[in-house]
This record gives sequence, C-alpha cells and structure tokens, in this order.
Amino acid sequence: MENQNNKIGQPSAPFSCTYTPSFAELLLQLNCSLAVSTYQAGKLIILSPKNSDQLIQLPRTFPRVMGIALEGDEMAVATKDEVIYLRNSEPLAWHYPKSPGVYDAMFVPRATYYTSHLDIHDLEFGNGEIYGVNTSFSTIVKIDKNYNFTPIWKPPFITELASEDRCHLNGMAMKDGKPKYATAFNKGNTPHSWKETLGEKGVLIDIDTNEIIVEGLEMPHSPRLFGDDLLVLQSRNGAISKVDTKTGQLTEIRRLNYFVRGMDKVGDYLFVGFSRIRKNSSIFGKLDIGDHSPNAGVAIIHLPTGAQVAELKYLSSVEEIYDLKIIKGFKRPNVLNTIRPDFKLGLSIPETTFWAPIEAFNALDKDQKKEE
Repeated sequence: MENQNNKIGQPSAPFSCTYTPSFAELLLQLNCSLAVSTYQAGKLIILSPKNSDQLIQLPRTFPRVMGIALEGDEMAVATKDEVIYLRNSEPLAWHYPKSPGVYDAMFVPRATYYTSHLDIHDLEFGNGEIYGVNTSFSTIVKIDKNYNFTPIWKPPFITELASEDRCHLNGMAMKDGKPKYATAFNKGNTPHSWKETLGEKGVLIDIDTNEIIVEGLEMPHSPRLFGDDLLVLQSRNGAISKVDTKTGQLTEIRRLNYFVRGMDKVGDYLFVGFSRIRKNSSIFGKLDIGDHSPNAGVAIIHLPTGAQVAELKYLSSVEEIYDLKIIKGFKRPNVLNTIRPDFKLGLSIPETTFWAPIEAFNALDKDQKKEE
C-alpha cells in the first residue's frame, strides 16, 4: 500500500482525513462513491472522487445513524428512533439550484418510519420490504407503516421479546430478498448477557434452519453474501473471513489491526470500515483489540490477492464507523436530510421535477445563520 497521503482539511478541521491517492483512483475507476455511517458523530458521510487522486466528502446529519440500506435508487438509514427512506432523483440532482450541474444523484427523503429507540443495527432492502436487526429486542424485524416494528425471527435461544439486548444480535446477510444469516455476540438469554463473555462466544446463525453455523467468533459484525461467498468480520481480532456454510470452516482473507465493522464489495475490491476504540470505554476499553488505532477510517482490500491497496483515516470528528455502502454508478451523489428544510424545496412527480428558486435557499441559509 502507498505511504503517500492526500488530505481533506487541516487536522483540527471537522471531518479532516488523510488517504492514499489510490483511494480516489479506485473510486473513479470503479465508477462509484461511498456512504459511511458514524453514529458517534451522527453523520452519514458521502465520499466521492474529485479526480484520480483527490476525494471530496459531504457529511450529512442523521442522529445516531447506524445501518444503511441501499438498492438501486433506494436508500434507507436507521437513526436513533426513526428509519428514514430516501429516493434518488437524477433530474433533481442536475438542477439543484445551489450547485447546478455538479451532482449526478440526489437521495431525497420520501418517508419516515417512527420506530422508537430500538438500537437498529444492520438495515437492508428485500423484495420491496425494509428489514432491520432490532438489537434491543434481539430480533430481526420488518419496518413498515403498520407498527413500530414487526418481528419476523429471533434466535432459537431467545425465549421472548424484551428490550434487554440479551445476545447483542447485530448483523444480517440477505439472500433472495430475505434475511438468511445473522450474527450475535453470544447465545445468552438474560439482559445484556453478552457483556459477560465479550469477544469470546460470537455466533453465526442460519435464519431458515436456526442452525448455528459457527461458534467462538470474536465480536462478529457485518455478515454479507457476495454471490455465493459469505463473508463476516470479527471486530476484536480484525479478521475478514470467508465462511463455508456447510462445514462452518473459516478461511481468513486478511487480518487488519483495527476494530473492523461495515463492509461492501464492488468488482474485486472489498471496502471495510474500522473504528477507534476509546480506552475509557466501559465496554471495549479493556479489550485487546488490534492496535487500538487512534483513527477511524476505511480500508480497501483486493480480494483475489488479499492485499490492502488503499486506506482513508479520519483525523478529527469521526471515531467510530458502523456501516458502509458503495453507491455504484455515481461519482458525485448528494444526500439531503430532514434536519434542514432544503429537501422541501424540491418536488418530484412521475414525469418531471421542480425546484424552488435560489432565493428560497438563500432565505433558508439566512434563517439558519440567525438561529446559530
């Protein structure tokens, strides 16, 4: 991996980061951008290639954002007590009054599901539905307009639904539009039992059969099916592993000296998020996790060789990353949130789109400055 770094912002500036020039080059080559969630900073960050060796980023506020679902023009994000559904409109992007002709995609809020505080971790689309891992209630759920959540599966060792985070169910891999595999920190059935055996007894479960495929995982996260290959991250030891679902055997692709969490793939390249582990953390601070990296960021792995070919590290603002998704086919996407009222100035109907005049945006900006 290259030693030379490029930089966004001064070290003390919000969301400043360093990255190897190959990071931007790969995004450009792969014709994609990257969405990263950091619940600690309350941001969804879009990373895009400015050119072959420079990146540009857009941090957008979403309170305690964790799981990101992304499928084509649809996006959904799990926040503190809501799941927000967004839809891409390329016409709105190209004619965005504040930056016309700059963006090639614009994900705009279309619906909000009021879930209450469920501590939703992984979030995915499947066959027109939104599925999430409800960590608080130790169950996988469907998110829709009917209820705060609809339980569809819980591990066989969980006896009833209760807001007790019994096993720290956190990860979910989809197959044929439905949840297929899940990860948890242990098989406990009492409140917060996973804290007693932290990092030693993680499991990977087949949702269809309730079979525990692998035991003894070290804080498993982010199970993902890429074609026929099931990959899983072990946060405590930094391992990226391939799972043989018939035998439970693990094949290590690469081990990073970081707390790894969040993973996606495009072409031959695997993007993996990593987090800074705060030594004063009551849960994780005393664990032997890699190098206790002073930075959070994203590593890019070339899967055929297992080599790390690029890396981005945050110097400020971002300490913990939960999820990441690759936005394929777009080199400069934008995302609007529901915090600022900008998204209300755009209209999208089946045959056309409309934006309010730039004066309306300027008025909003003036009002925002007065509030600050």
